[in-house]
Amino acid sequence: MLKQVIEMIELLDDSAVNGEKVKDFLTKRGLEDISIKEIKGKTGKTDFIKIVIPGKNGKIKGGDCPTLGIIGRLGGIGARPERIGYVSDGDGACAALSCALKLGDMKQKGDILDGDVIISTHICPNAPTEPHDPVPFMGSPVDMQTMNKMEVDPSMDAILTIDTTKGNRVFNHRGFAITPTVKDGYILRISDDLVSIMEIATGKPAQVLAITTQDITPYGNDLYHINSLMQPCTATSSPVVGVAITTETAVPGCATGASHEIDIEVTSRFALEVAKSFGRNQCKFYDEQEWERIIKLYGSMEHLKTLGRRN
Repeated sequence: MLKQVIEMIELLDDSAVNGEKVKDFLTKRGLEDISIKEIKGKTGKTDFIKIVIPGKNGKIKGGDCPTLGIIGRLGGIGARPERIGYVSDGDGACAALSCALKLGDMKQKGDILDGDVIISTHICPNAPTEPHDPVPFMGSPVDMQTMNKMEVDPSMDAILTIDTTKGNRVFNHRGFAITPTVKDGYILRISDDLVSIMEIATGKPAQVLAITTQDITPYGNDLYHINSLMQPCTATSSPVVGVAITTETAVPGCATGASHEIDIEVTSRFALEVAKSFGRNQCKFYDEQEWERIIKLYGSMEHLKTLGRRN
């Protein structure tokens, strides 16, 4: 998928890029169901883009194969005028859109997945930045609740959320890592199926990113979050797995010249392989029987999807 990644970075590294330009590019490569919506916030605007790729036996065509959601998480693909060019934070969008581009190319060659795939992200070339320890975060012109509303689709039976996760000192590996599965306030065991797909895609042992209870609570509660990687889990009951694009050192999300095409490529290729297997019911994000027992023993933890108790 390196060709698709390079093409997508070239498209996104543009001070005037917007959702319509991305839509036009993807349409020419065989994708048809693409929607764009501009949302304005206090510090600017962004274009949310959603690409729906029907499967041979997916729900769109009346089939029963499950639907995978792939969300590209980010504050923005650029921090202009503070920073010139494409920023590291854009890698989540690039990975998700590269996956869409590859699916379009596959469709034109006659390769269609069994289940539907829904890919969503947003395009903002001039997002704000904000302070964060140990390195500055990319901000966003819209709030997290709006992002979740626009990017999390009720049709997604499981979600991979891809986000640049370089601005920390707790994970020191260049490439990507997956998180445990999160569902309705529970951090569940790591999916064996996803570990297997990751090891096949990378040719290396699986890398797992540790997440905390704080990370799966919504933004806005004044708690520390490693980043926005797990925020979709606060807006759905479907299982969510974070796919973190990582580095060996702490790299600011607003840094330019800090993206590695090879790392984005293997991340996108992993997401594509998950889509292939999940649509054929050959990849489980969690164990349904164990989930039922957890709920029976310990009850609901969905309060962690809220802002908590307020005085």
